[in-house]
Amino acid sequence: MAKPTSRTPVVAVLGAGSWGTALAILLAHNGAEVRLWSNLATQAERLQREREHRDFLPGCLFPASLTVSADLAWSLAGCDEILIAVPSHAFTEVITAVDTQLQRSATLSWATKGLQPRSGRLLHEIAAELPHISSSAVISGPSFAREVAHGLPTAITVASESQRHAQRVADYLHSESFRAYTSSDVIGLEIGGAAKNVMAIAAGIADGLGFGANTRAALVTRGLAEIMRLGLALGGKAETMMGLGGLGDLILTCTDDQSRNRRLGLALAKGMSVEAARRQIGQEVEGVPTTKEIHLKAAALGVEMPITEQTYRVLFEDLSPEAAVRALLDRSQKQESV
Repeated sequence: MAKPTSRTPVVAVLGAGSWGTALAILLAHNGAEVRLWSNLATQAERLQREREHRDFLPGCLFPASLTVSADLAWSLAGCDEILIAVPSHAFTEVITAVDTQLQRSATLSWATKGLQPRSGRLLHEIAAELPHISSSAVISGPSFAREVAHGLPTAITVASESQRHAQRVADYLHSESFRAYTSSDVIGLEIGGAAKNVMAIAAGIADGLGFGANTRAALVTRGLAEIMRLGLALGGKAETMMGLGGLGDLILTCTDDQSRNRRLGLALAKGMSVEAARRQIGQEVEGVPTTKEIHLKAAALGVEMPITEQTYRVLFEDLSPEAAVRALLDRSQKQESV
């Protein structure tokens, strides 16, 4: 791995769920000193003692350079990079706590995919308001935590307005089996990572209803068109949404049952309620709150997103999955376009 400095980099990974833990393992294998922070003292103590995350990533042992702690101040002290990997609903609380703890300016990145609940703001907008965050970067792309933790080949994108910052984070992550590309398109990468979860729920519903591979392909393609319309309206770039953080992530989450959002859609198609499906999955399903925020943002901007609209109605207005699919099929004919 190309090191940005000659000494061992210190990286604080905030969030000990499956994704944060997988990234912590990757960084430690790449030679970094990693401090994995959990907001639960009991979880931190157990992970540090057992040296693996038996709940989410059994068998993926922690390298010696990975330490787990519930002490946020200790985790942040003297680190070269702060990487947040918490659900979107916790992002504002965590990043604000980080800014409060910092005594000097610091760079920060995140692998959170979603929007701020209730406001619908993109996460970089929140980071930009904090006085101690000098530069921020987004990490996104087609990546299941389990496969990353097992060292299976993966490619992602790191986006930042600072090319230097994006490259440094990419250098920390890059390995023989983990390829990190860089970009300056923060908005496009954030929208791609958030909106694909909405489409994954829709794909799960369609597959659960038995509509087949043709329907899935059409849904993925038109889902990408929706993502691009919204991303372009917000200032993102088409090439970003056609890349790893858009199309790549969309294909992954719509077609593989490791995706929690797809599994939620499959459960809804079987008649399960949203809350029952979330309990069954047992982990955060980002697509549920994101669907609401994306739907409201699209309406405010006048962006047409019919798949998102019907998914919203299933999740929040008790529309049956069958009726949602019928509403999409009954739409008037039109010329294909983004």
